[in-house]
Amino acid sequence: MSHAVDATLPRVNGQRLWNSLMELAAIGATPKGGVCRLALTDLDRQGRDLVTGWAREAGLTVTVDKIGNIFMRRPGRNDALPPIVTGSHIDTQPTGGKFDGNYGVLSGIEVIRTLNDRNIQTEAPIEVAVWTNEEGSRFVPVMMGSGVFAKAFTLDVAYAAKDTAGITVKDELEKIGYVGPEEPGAHPIGAYFEAHIEQGPVLEDANKTIGIVTGVLGLRWYDCVVTGMEAHAGPTPMALRKDSLQIATRIMQEVVAIAHRYPPYGRGTVGMVHVHPNSRNVIPGTTKFSIDLRNVDSARLDAMDADIRAFCAQTAKDSGLAVSIEQVSYFPPCPFETNCVAAVAHGAEKYGYSAMEAVSGAGHDAVYMARLAPAGMIFIPCKDGISHNEIEDARPDHIEAGCNVLLHAMLERAGVVA
Repeated sequence: MSHAVDATLPRVNGQRLWNSLMELAAIGATPKGGVCRLALTDLDRQGRDLVTGWAREAGLTVTVDKIGNIFMRRPGRNDALPPIVTGSHIDTQPTGGKFDGNYGVLSGIEVIRTLNDRNIQTEAPIEVAVWTNEEGSRFVPVMMGSGVFAKAFTLDVAYAAKDTAGITVKDELEKIGYVGPEEPGAHPIGAYFEAHIEQGPVLEDANKTIGIVTGVLGLRWYDCVVTGMEAHAGPTPMALRKDSLQIATRIMQEVVAIAHRYPPYGRGTVGMVHVHPNSRNVIPGTTKFSIDLRNVDSARLDAMDADIRAFCAQTAKDSGLAVSIEQVSYFPPCPFETNCVAAVAHGAEKYGYSAMEAVSGAGHDAVYMARLAPAGMIFIPCKDGISHNEIEDARPDHIEAGCNVLLHAMLERAGVVA
């Protein structure tokens, strides 16, 4: 049931936010309309300088930690309280878009500008964060800055990471001038919100403006190897073959079947396959492939793990070929804090936006922040669900709507001084 929207609610300046997004997108703009602004390049430095310049114009104090994470602070009446933080990243994929990450940072800047415009004072401080190397397209691990901040891995590990040219994170941070004095993780956080394009088609398909994100899918990645024997494709009868690829395809089909058995958030993907010797008239001797399993809670994800391991064991027994499966990465499911989820829902309701609960199939910096503080996310639709692509797009009215919901959620947590 619809209801009248309170005309006195503070609202962000959607055109100003859009203009900021387009100005940032010009740094590293690609001919196809996207952005290539890889982490810790000179273009990343230009982006950081632009955003921190806007922050200082808005009266914010800027601090940087040793992994290059940026915190832009608007004081509250009680500065002893831990800040309510929003943010994301501004590094992109090599063929990235204008909105992934950038929207989360600039919506935070727009929230601050709106509070300034309306002379709204909050009880707790408000901060906007820019996390280093979220994408992981130049340096691994992904979500590096927030991961170091949350002590998921050490600063030394991050510093030592190299790109394909052998250049280290430490060297590039120093080169662009973003090695700050603050110890990562020394910065308190009272609650964390992240606004983001959905990067999938669900909201658009459901014709909803706001995704109230309840959590992030957990994932398990595996390397699976099936070992048979190479032999000539002509002289070797079918019954006497040890064809690793044919056995591997049984497992690949089971990956998809397992995902279907654990709906609605089961995901199963084989995205990478290496066949040896990869010759048209040789029976494949070895097939190595990736497996990606995801689900929304630990019980389902653990059941999927047990299923794929049991299937691999049974397949090895039935076929007589060796099958190995090794887990190479694990992120547990990340449910967001109930009150943060509720704050997002309240915002959508107050502004009269259509909304639905959603889960994130992709990782975000909010996953690491949720280890440290109450956290939540806001999704808006993106055109055709496309992201990590130069044609990534979002509607200006959706951009504005998500930022209004972020404004409400942050005020709900930070408190407004009467």
